Amino acid sequence: MAATSGALLNGLGSSFLCGGKRSQANMGASIGARVTTPAAGSRKLVVVAAAQPKKSWVPGVRGGGNFIDPEWLDGSLPGDYGFDPLGLGKDPAFLKWYREAELIHGRWAMAAVVGIFVGQAWSGIPWFEAGADPGAIAPFSFGSLLGTQLLLMGWVESKRWVDFFNPESQSVEWATPWSRTAENFSNATGEQGYPGGKFFDPLGLAGTIQNGVYIPDYDKLERLKLAEIKHARIAMLAMLIFYFEAGQGKTPLGALGL
Repeated sequence: MAATSGALLNGLGSSFLCGGKRSQANMGASIGARVTTPAAGSRKLVVVAAAQPKKSWVPGVRGGGNFIDPEWLDGSLPGDYGFDPLGLGKDPAFLKWYREAELIHGRWAMAAVVGIFVGQAWSGIPWFEAGADPGAIAPFSFGSLLGTQLLLMGWVESKRWVDFFNPESQSVEWATPWSRTAENFSNATGEQGYPGGKFFDPLGLAGTIQNGVYIPDYDKLERLKLAEIKHARIAMLAMLIFYFEAGQGKTPLGALGL
């Protein structure tokens, strides 16, 4: 890296690019502020990386204190634009929990938005009337479906709750001995909420499988984390709009004229 950067600076300091010896001398003086020459014929390049500025949800406004630029948000979280006007994330423990909640709700919202559009386009039944339609496929009563969902979701959510406060505690063989649940459901990335692995990333979007072992690609993972949280927030807003439309007897496809 130092050799490449040094070659680049030497090229920039050439008379061909600088337009003459005077310009070359001026440019060499500015470069000399960053380059030391411990010995003749050699250069040592010292590169200082500038810190990335914090992104703001109101980029055109400066000041405003913690309302515009809260000090407890440092921009390290994916999609962090400093939006916390109520100060919910002042406590680091609460901030971690709110990010977990936002991520889970956003994933459910994305799945729901797709299901609403596809379901109505396929059956022609509004999503808020699908369960009560006589032609709906409902082999169980509403009470049976509700009880089953509460039981299964309660079990999954309780395990997620325990794993949140005690990471990796749920990586155990809870099914059959040959299913290798501890291996397939373990956190392959080491980051809360992004388990990865062969089960949660079967397409290898954020990693590769080498010799049967999932190897995460953290550069790809960071890009996907940002894309996911942006889509999740849009989906949650879309669901809020769907609820208001349903209160008026309208559907998303109907609002689009489809």
